[in-house]
Amino acid sequence: MPASTPAVRLRGVGRLDLVQVPVPEPARGEVMIRVLAVGLCGSDAHWFEEGGIGDAVLGEGLILGHEISGVIESGPRSGQRVALDPSIPCRTCPPCRIGRSNLCADLRFAGHGATDGGLRGRLTWPERCLVPIPDHLSSEAGALLEPLGIGLHAIELGRPRADEPVVVIGTGPIGLVVVSALRAQGVGPIVVTDRLTHRLAAAVAMGAGRAIAATEDDEELGQLLSAVDGGAAVVIETAGTDAALGSALAVARPGGRVVLVGIPAGDRSSFLHSTARRKELTLVFCRRMLPDDLVRAAALAGDGVVDLDALVSHRFPLEESDEAFRILVERRGLKVIVMPDEEPADR
Repeated sequence: MPASTPAVRLRGVGRLDLVQVPVPEPARGEVMIRVLAVGLCGSDAHWFEEGGIGDAVLGEGLILGHEISGVIESGPRSGQRVALDPSIPCRTCPPCRIGRSNLCADLRFAGHGATDGGLRGRLTWPERCLVPIPDHLSSEAGALLEPLGIGLHAIELGRPRADEPVVVIGTGPIGLVVVSALRAQGVGPIVVTDRLTHRLAAAVAMGAGRAIAATEDDEELGQLLSAVDGGAAVVIETAGTDAALGSALAVARPGGRVVLVGIPAGDRSSFLHSTARRKELTLVFCRRMLPDDLVRAAALAGDGVVDLDALVSHRFPLEESDEAFRILVERRGLKVIVMPDEEPADR
């Protein structure tokens, strides 16, 4: 085992440094992980462009990356490929005790705050936070089990029935896995909207019944409303903008449910109160996922119900992380993957 491992550390807004960091020793309950693939996420973009996310701000430096697959290199499970649950809950606070560990008061999360993430060759992680990757899945798909888990949690919060129309606003990677999971559950019709045509095309390929291009003047609202006669029972908003939130409230039917997954720049959102009030809408905020959601994601992907490889548009080695982040923030593709693996992967 080498004494150090390459890593990409965020040092400031838009500044990534390729460095060598010590390989940590596994603590009790932890195992050594050789990182195979890391998906870059919208929250990584917030850290990169803003130097923080919400009330968490960048200190001396942070290794980003929380969508992680790897192979265990220590203990009885050595050699097993796994997806990492990036959340490490305390398991003792009130939310943890009632099964809401995603709301843990003392949560550690990979690539957030003071907890380094996956953009490095090796890391240690609690064995209890590892889910086996089905043998036939690629390591890139294994990394994307985490966003699929978030999508499943968002759907659970929305509680759509099989015969209810659902609108998904924003067809980035989270929106796309939501579409695919909704289709797998027989929910629909599914209508999507986004400003980027290549993402709309991907949503149709993954099961959306209709894709509507969003515009600066919100002309798409009429099309959305006509596509879901009477409004959508459930709207899942993944874009994180006030315009997207406004569209979500406008297209929801009276008594509908709006699930907010997107994270806004600057940590603030605003909307027309009367629109939500007069419809008596239920607004639900999605906070990451529950541990069982990652297990469910592995089962869905393993059964071929959700094709996660179809999301991957770009792959980069660790030393080209600067370019990977440029593509991420410019939204040029779908899912950008960084492959830190220091040795050839079996898959």
